[in-house]
Amino acid sequence: MKNRVQLIGHVGQEPEIKNLENRKLANFSIATNENFTNAKGERVEQTEWHRITAWGKTAEIIEKYVSKGKEIAIEGKLSHRSYEDKDGIKRYVTEIVANEILLLGGNKQEMS
Repeated sequence: MKNRVQLIGHVGQEPEIKNLENRKLANFSIATNENFTNAKGERVEQTEWHRITAWGKTAEIIEKYVSKGKEIAIEGKLSHRSYEDKDGIKRYVTEIVANEILLLGGNKQEMS
């Protein structure tokens, strides 16, 4: 078994880029859409949001070429982690750690 995730979606906000210990870190989210017909026969579009994290060269590419609304393909692995927030409450995060990115079509605003 292999932990592998592939997604195609639109970037939800400008990527947040950080420089940590001589490595870049990129954080952002993408939206994926699924269309289906419900039990009443109505066409429904469902949007899911996915947190994306990328390191090193992948983060550098994201910094240069990825912006809000851009359609991209991501390949990486699913990761779960936890941390304590400023109030001492334990928070849990599920994210995709991207190791490959493919720039696709234009911005969502341009395609409307």
